[in-house]
Amino acid sequence: MITEARLRNHHITRPYAGTAADLVGTFAAVQAQEYPFAKWGLALRLGDATTDADIEAAFTQGQILRTHVMRPTWHFVTPNDITWMLELTASRVHAAMGSYVRKQGLDNRVLRRATAIIERELGDGRHLTRAELASRLAGRKMNFSPLQLALVMFYAELERIVCSGPRRGKQHTYALLSERVAAATPGRRKPRSKVTTDRVPGNRDEALAELARRFFSRHGPATVRDFVWWSGLRTPDARRGIDIIKPTRFDLEALTYWTIEAPDPVSTRPERVHLLPIYDEYVVAYRDRAAMPHGPGTVRADRRAGTFRHALVVDGQIAGTWRTEPKRSGTVVHVTAFSPPSRSERQGIEAAVARYGRFLQATVTLSLRSS
Repeated sequence: MITEARLRNHHITRPYAGTAADLVGTFAAVQAQEYPFAKWGLALRLGDATTDADIEAAFTQGQILRTHVMRPTWHFVTPNDITWMLELTASRVHAAMGSYVRKQGLDNRVLRRATAIIERELGDGRHLTRAELASRLAGRKMNFSPLQLALVMFYAELERIVCSGPRRGKQHTYALLSERVAAATPGRRKPRSKVTTDRVPGNRDEALAELARRFFSRHGPATVRDFVWWSGLRTPDARRGIDIIKPTRFDLEALTYWTIEAPDPVSTRPERVHLLPIYDEYVVAYRDRAAMPHGPGTVRADRRAGTFRHALVVDGQIAGTWRTEPKRSGTVVHVTAFSPPSRSERQGIEAAVARYGRFLQATVTLSLRSS
């Protein structure tokens, strides 16, 4: 029951009929730590014709932004949501990172001065790489180690000064958040999803409710602990959001789950097999492990799949891992199943690899083995 509902709500078995940006908006935020594979995480939830180039174009145009917005990790978020979400969550992320930042010799005075310089350097629509910003800061006698500079940029993101700019080749750039939002949001059309994503909360309670609504719509059934883990909120704030939106509750195996299901019938994909990328929301968004999608007999070492490795998912259960190997002739997708796949499962794996090839718009070949 839980697995089927999560697959559906995550748009893994129910493809999202809209743009990549609208999809991100329905989630509120989508983890995007490994950028090339985070793009695949969006594409596999959209129509089968969605390509890497489609997702990259949305990112380049600023329809999708990448920043640190909740836990201390990268997330995709939309221009419409980035400001109110940071207002709600940034203080919690600052607190989580505080002792680590201080150990690196960065106090508030240094952070504010560096951020002011960065803000000036990125003005008038300039997009600069981290290395270029390091050079500008060094010119103002602010020399940082790579780790210190990463923390400075982290601070500038949380303070709503910077966010992602368009990539320059394979290099990521930074842009002013205010300019990126202003350029992307005028005349924005409403998404097709039943989850409203154009609402801008006017106060803290509205923000808590909005974040809870989107979490339980896309990640439900889920527990309060799951919501706290995913959002970084304090438990009282998470419970407050739930109290406001009043999602559907049910109890299973001594745990209480909450969900918001789509009110109308929806079409689903027939595929049983999916290649989920590392850190996919289907796996990493949950703290309570009882309903985590690891099949019976899965050994503890294999439970890293989906969090620290790409996950092969069969019927909602993590059934193996996969990795890519670039070759001159294309890309080899190495799939390692935890147990020998059946004939139908092998056919599903072949179809999933072919879909990944269409995403890359490249030749892919399958290498399949059992561990």
